[in-house]
Amino acid sequence: MKQTGLILIIFLVLHSCTSSKNIPENQSSISTTETKIRDGSSFEKAIIITEKTESKGIHAEYEWLQIHYPGYKRGIQALADHKKKPYDIITIKTSEGKNPDVYFDISNFYGKF
Repeated sequence: MKQTGLILIIFLVLHSCTSSKNIPENQSSISTTETKIRDGSSFEKAIIITEKTESKGIHAEYEWLQIHYPGYKRGIQALADHKKKPYDIITIKTSEGKNPDVYFDISNFYGKF
């Protein structure tokens, strides 16, 4: 488990150096159900990523952040388990200077290369 977490952290660091592209909303890999309820502010309101591989799932997280927090800066990223499900928690700095933690349910892609 620790090795998988380390591999994920290394992958995230390397992946953060790649460029991103905008994906049209109708092709998004982010669950659009309950979008008003799921704002990423807690485990219960985590953004559900529907991708099936880690590379696509991580890209979807960054896509969501770019759409909802234009001009954000990424800070610390942590992997957490909550009620037997894996979550990414990403602390960001918004363009307004706030530092929210954003929660992503990564159970659809975590550990799937």
